[in-house]
Amino acid sequence: MKYEKLTEKLTQYMDAGFPILYLNTFEEKLAMEILEKAARNAGRTDLVQWSLTGGYSRYSLQKREYVVPPSGCSFTKLAELVDFEEYDRSLFVIRDVSAVLEDAAAVAYLKELAIRISTDTECSIVLLSPVLKIPKELENLVTILEMDYLTEEDIRENIRTFCREQSVTVSQQLLHEMAVGFRGLTDSEITGILSLALSEDGELTRKDMALIFEQKQQKIRKSGILEMVPLKERLEDIGGLEVLKEWLKRRAAVMKDLGRAERYGVDAPRGVLIAGVPGCGKSLSAKAAADLFQVPLLRMDMGRLLGKYVGESEENMRRALALAEAVSPCVLWVDEMEKAFSGISGNSGGAEVTTRLFGNFLTWLQEKKAPVFVVATANDITRLPPEFLRKGRFDEIYYVGLPGTAERRRIFEIHVNKRRPGDAGAIDWDRLVKETGGYSGADIESVVRDSIESAFVAGREGVTTEDMLVSIRQTHSLSEIMKEPIEQMEKIYERNKFKNASR
Repeated sequence: MKYEKLTEKLTQYMDAGFPILYLNTFEEKLAMEILEKAARNAGRTDLVQWSLTGGYSRYSLQKREYVVPPSGCSFTKLAELVDFEEYDRSLFVIRDVSAVLEDAAAVAYLKELAIRISTDTECSIVLLSPVLKIPKELENLVTILEMDYLTEEDIRENIRTFCREQSVTVSQQLLHEMAVGFRGLTDSEITGILSLALSEDGELTRKDMALIFEQKQQKIRKSGILEMVPLKERLEDIGGLEVLKEWLKRRAAVMKDLGRAERYGVDAPRGVLIAGVPGCGKSLSAKAAADLFQVPLLRMDMGRLLGKYVGESEENMRRALALAEAVSPCVLWVDEMEKAFSGISGNSGGAEVTTRLFGNFLTWLQEKKAPVFVVATANDITRLPPEFLRKGRFDEIYYVGLPGTAERRRIFEIHVNKRRPGDAGAIDWDRLVKETGGYSGADIESVVRDSIESAFVAGREGVTTEDMLVSIRQTHSLSEIMKEPIEQMEKIYERNKFKNASR
């Protein structure tokens, strides 16, 4: 049964006399059905509701009819209507909580009700809202609950029910793919997408999977705390890093058939930390991994999470991680990890916030159950807290160094073929590779880009080896600019025996 755990938990909390339960959800209609069932299980006699638009009403759970029909009144006016002896064993559901909790008198009234419930009245109050906002006065009286995510079997049953009602059929393979794709979406969102898909051509096909992806994009955009990155890069766009690419392919095989893999005894992939020299393919690997896994790519920017109010940053982190789980399976990319969690050992207020964020992220990384594959990238691993490097946080840690001879050739070929495939046959790759020792992948891309631009401006038919060599002579390689830091990094990675991403 859908949301069985939440129904049981609500019933237990009502039986135990918890005064205020805060149900954090957008699905108000479904939440009311769950609350009504939990209230019956807990032996409640009446369901008393208040909302900003509907006002106050009282519904008899035994007679299944309104004792007091919906009638408008302010929330504080409700205090004059309620005789607690008459309302013993009732469930009070307060909707539009954001408006209520901005009123000091309403907060004081809720506090008084909660204290009375705790001492001499067998009632419960449920605050129902998609926005989690708890005044300090109520913190010790409130217990937060959230709607469980629909399981894949729940989603399959939703799809089957929809198909029966609309007299359409889907194959078992498409049913499985849709059940995975719909993970993290609500009942109403799933029904809406299926209805939209059906209205287009009267059937449900694999092309309708794009609608699921669009809906997940909407969730990310509306949140404002994560960024959904378009998938343009593929594994073939990475020159070199063959060891890392082969490792990602193995993880992709598991992610694409996670249910069967787990039944076989394979652990769900957790993620990878890719550290090393800037401009050598770390970010590209994160993007290519999402394309390989055929899942959305979410980017977490710490700057977006930091808030100006006490506790706001931690709440944003919680929301970001919950959102990643909601749209899973996905890849969560945390770029330049050392900058995100730098300074956690400081004494300033900002350092305290960063330390708490780090702790929250670390706990989630260790305990997460949802199929969220984390790709963390870092330029300078020495600035990362040592807790990140402990086994269990990531499946593996890879070091990305400056590309070798074969890798530089492949990088040149990729960028020339992407822009001027017709010129590739006349290029002397060996000469270019010989002249670019110590160049990063970003350096090589810059050389190709600049030489093609020069050939265009000069009016030549195509780009030549000589154009490339001129651009190389005008470029200062990364190994020149960052000679000492790179040498120091290489020693650290070698000493810690991190796996090399290249052969």
